Amino acid sequence: MKWLLAAILVLFVLVGSFLLTPSPVDSKAWEPPEPPALTGILAPNNQLRQADLLARGQVYGPEDTTVDANGVLYTGTQDGKIVRVFPDGRVETWLQTEGRPLGMVFDRQGNLIVADAWKGLLSIAPDGEITVLTREAEGTPFRFTDDVVVATDGRIYFTDASSRFRQPDYILDLLEMRPHGRLLRYNPKTRRTEVLLRNLYFANGVAVSPDGDYLLVNETWKYRILKYWINGPKAGRTEVFADNLPGFPDNLAVDEQGRYWVAFPTLRNPQVDAMHRRPWMKNLVARLPAGFQPEPEEYGLVVAFDDRGRMLTSLHDTTGSHLQEITSVNPHNGFLYFGSLHNDRIGRLPLQAISGLGEQP
Repeated sequence: MKWLLAAILVLFVLVGSFLLTPSPVDSKAWEPPEPPALTGILAPNNQLRQADLLARGQVYGPEDTTVDANGVLYTGTQDGKIVRVFPDGRVETWLQTEGRPLGMVFDRQGNLIVADAWKGLLSIAPDGEITVLTREAEGTPFRFTDDVVVATDGRIYFTDASSRFRQPDYILDLLEMRPHGRLLRYNPKTRRTEVLLRNLYFANGVAVSPDGDYLLVNETWKYRILKYWINGPKAGRTEVFADNLPGFPDNLAVDEQGRYWVAFPTLRNPQVDAMHRRPWMKNLVARLPAGFQPEPEEYGLVVAFDDRGRMLTSLHDTTGSHLQEITSVNPHNGFLYFGSLHNDRIGRLPLQAISGLGEQP
């Protein structure tokens, strides 16, 4: 009998301690739209399983990729490394940023521009010398530098996903559902950093249009893509490019035909959508250990859009056994390269192998 009373007392103390512990988030209610059906263009298929797998078992978390003029592929890994994959399949560690390299792209001078979640916006010279370009804007430090693209005029557009939560705590940013993200621009000539858009719900992937008149930026938690006009009569204006997407949009890129390719690390989560209506529940869930919080579904998904925001095709791996948690898709010389936040491989798929590409919805 004594052991039962002791167990009840321990349980009471644990529950009481849990309920009295302040939540790490101050959640806001949000009414998400009903998710689109996975039919028509979004109908499940297994086209992603046709992809070749590069550096399999030799990288961990190759979140983004880019290819240099010599055909060498670069990627950043979970442990802060930037790894090179050569055309012959050889894999080598190039350098260590001591952070978490995410989005990356080469500028015209051959420097690798990197959005490092911990270090800020970096420029890495061909000899490996690392220069920090910027770490803050308007007095607010970057806490989650995410994706980056270089426009034809040399200006650099990038995102700070959250000014409140660091990269390991991205689930807390989702649960809180408050607009901590920003879209920014860095001018290498003036070394000035501007805030173009603020109050974004997890500012993520960014891509500049082929003509340089606008850019797209993913607002991950709201399942949508925004269009921000850079030049012309609409300069400075923002529009919704695509809304109510089937998953959480991550990075995106544009190919030579002007198609926008968007990576989705996971599909919509019905439990998360339901919790968004109940801030008190999200505040409780945020106190739980990470293993009890929402996790990405093992699924691979990439969707292509035309320049008017219409879906053209979708690529799936319905079990996630080949490619899953896809965070980036980059077109290069007739191939698509797929990165992942936690997987141990990089996918490569010829554009010509994609069925239905170019068909209009």
